[in-house]
Amino acid sequence: MSEKQPLSTSTTTIPANTAQVSEAAAIEHGALPARTGGATKQPLPRGPFPLDIPVLNQLRGKRIILASKSPRRKQILSSLGLTNLEIMPSNKPENLSKEDLGPFEYVLQTATQKCLDVYQTTLEHSLVSIPDPALVVSADTVIVSHHGRILEKPRSELDHLNMLKMLRDQKTHKCYTAVVALAPREDARYPGYNIETTVQETKVVFDDLVSDELIEAYVKTREGADKAGGYGLQGMGSLLVEKIEGSWDNVVGLPLRATLALIEKAVLNQDDIPLGEETEDDII
Repeated sequence: MSEKQPLSTSTTTIPANTAQVSEAAAIEHGALPARTGGATKQPLPRGPFPLDIPVLNQLRGKRIILASKSPRRKQILSSLGLTNLEIMPSNKPENLSKEDLGPFEYVLQTATQKCLDVYQTTLEHSLVSIPDPALVVSADTVIVSHHGRILEKPRSELDHLNMLKMLRDQKTHKCYTAVVALAPREDARYPGYNIETTVQETKVVFDDLVSDELIEAYVKTREGADKAGGYGLQGMGSLLVEKIEGSWDNVVGLPLRATLALIEKAVLNQDDIPLGEETEDDII
């Protein structure tokens, strides 16, 4: 019997740098984090991050009230990093006279009334465990037709149809949004708070070629049923609009840049003397 021959074996030699090449490729394609100094470098957190400015840093963690139940206003204001907003709409009737005041004063006084009502309500029902609000923001939006008619939310489907057809036929109209920011005064000087206001105007041009069928189909979506003027520029309502002149988010319901400026004035300008509180020494 012949002796058994040893089993043949084969050896594959792996290049010394293969593992390094594979790791480098994996890092390049994002499968592995990069190594720095022998340690794994943690991936950077993704933004966006809150704005790092004094007024927002001062308000962070404090009680902030939005005196509106509009989800669009909440979304716009939250984009500043004020994500823990307390929603508390005013229950006071909006019964000011449009005819006597006109669109500018009407929208301004309505927004001011909402803000003061919510602030006073929080003080009347304050608890030891719940701090007073550091900021209250309110807003009101109206659409004003080319002939000066003030339009708010449609009252019915028929009213909604007629409203949009009128805006289309008149081609152009204006959107007014009033914003009010209220912050308690640290020195408690009368009336105990700073209040700042603004009214922003945007011109909206409807497409006069929009058909009755499109308007009827849009009304049935119910998107614009809870909006001043009966349409939402940020949604399907943009199909009705040819162009705007001014702030886009003003038509949506809260002009962000103007709102931030108001918040800064109300919260940070605590040394200003409120209107009507000037002394003789202050009058030149």
